Amino acid sequence: MSQTFVLKKGLNIPIAGEAELRVSKTIAPGIVAVQPTDFKGFLPRLLVKEGDPVLCGSPVAADKKNADILLTSPVSGTVKEIVRGEKRKLLAILIESDGKRECADFGVRDAAKLDAGQVRQALLQSGLWPWLIQRPYGIIADPEIRPRDIFVSAFDSAPLAPDAKFCFGSELAAAQAGVCALSKLTDGKVHVSVDDGASPFASLKQCEIHIFQGQHPAGNVGVQISHIAPICKGDTVWTVSLAGLVAIGRLFTTGRVDLTRKVAVTGPMALDCSYVEALPGTPMSELRSFWGNTQEDTLRIVSGNALSGKAVGAEGFLGFFDSQVTILHEGKEQELLGWINPIRGHQFSADRSYFSWLMPKSKKYAMDTNLHGGPRAFLMNDGYYGRVLPMDIYPVYLAKACLAGDIEKMEKFGIYEVLPEDLATCEFVDPSKNNIQAMIEQGIDLMLKEMA
Repeated sequence: MSQTFVLKKGLNIPIAGEAELRVSKTIAPGIVAVQPTDFKGFLPRLLVKEGDPVLCGSPVAADKKNADILLTSPVSGTVKEIVRGEKRKLLAILIESDGKRECADFGVRDAAKLDAGQVRQALLQSGLWPWLIQRPYGIIADPEIRPRDIFVSAFDSAPLAPDAKFCFGSELAAAQAGVCALSKLTDGKVHVSVDDGASPFASLKQCEIHIFQGQHPAGNVGVQISHIAPICKGDTVWTVSLAGLVAIGRLFTTGRVDLTRKVAVTGPMALDCSYVEALPGTPMSELRSFWGNTQEDTLRIVSGNALSGKAVGAEGFLGFFDSQVTILHEGKEQELLGWINPIRGHQFSADRSYFSWLMPKSKKYAMDTNLHGGPRAFLMNDGYYGRVLPMDIYPVYLAKACLAGDIEKMEKFGIYEVLPEDLATCEFVDPSKNNIQAMIEQGIDLMLKEMA
């Protein structure tokens, strides 16, 4: 029987540019990037060199700490370039596609008939293991650990997020195979959270279904974990996105690595807000038609959502975990009277600071990246941020503990339960303009360094 959670805290940000439920373009990129920087805690060891041929599913990099964890190519073709940054840090492996999509054959298998070792081996060899994210800290899961539970969020509540039913509603067989495979890797349960009892994913078997109703961040798996079975010190749980669950299921039902997904192209500056079929690592230049002749230095092109995505620019690539691209205006303009002007009907305020709160709730705003101010000292208490964060933690005290590097206080105030994305709404409403997500990331990095 499904369990329903009604979250009274949160904030839906009314940004314009939601994608229409149609696929306007299928992208067959000439170049695809495998980016080790997409995976927290992954220390890459290169397995290919420029000019090497690869198949879809061929390994291109391995983790120095655990050689069994691989990154594989999403296309067949030839390694065109190895991109390095400062101190020769490996940034990307650029693969020139031959357009044939020739795949390594991993064999069609019934996940229900496999044991945990066989499932683990299949995911490691295919390069799909990095879909499994370990909490605390949001790193790639350790294959030697059996997690307490595994959690899947089958919807996304972020601003302009892709519609899960439209993207994966036809992939129920693959999703079910993925759930069956994951159930072999834990002594606990596989928990799947949906936003509606009528969701197609509410019919999945061999898992526990939960219904979450409320505003963002209700779709964040971290928020869901905090209500279903909170993480305590010493606990280890894994999470998998819906795209990852389907990719894992496809591996067992087809024997191939298939990372194709529908990607929502969204945002106030997108000319045709719709979906495209694409692969992770697709160059943003393939989406140039979505911003037309607009000067690129006036745009912020984000792989992911507007709150917690990564600004990659027109020359960047779609992130491994992302099913959304957001195109925003790079706000640099100064406004007459600024915050003193209470009218500002074109500006959204979560605090009802402007008369825009009198507008219909259905009104959408062409938001840009302008902060309308600069960083300053924390002025608010946890009650202020608590209005948009449905978790039993202390966000202000946690952020300050992360800044101070105080591990004992970080543990006390909830560092084990969160990732930066979980506090994105706090950052959005923060009148002090503090980069709260970066503070949490700093704290997690310290925990990984000191607690390893």
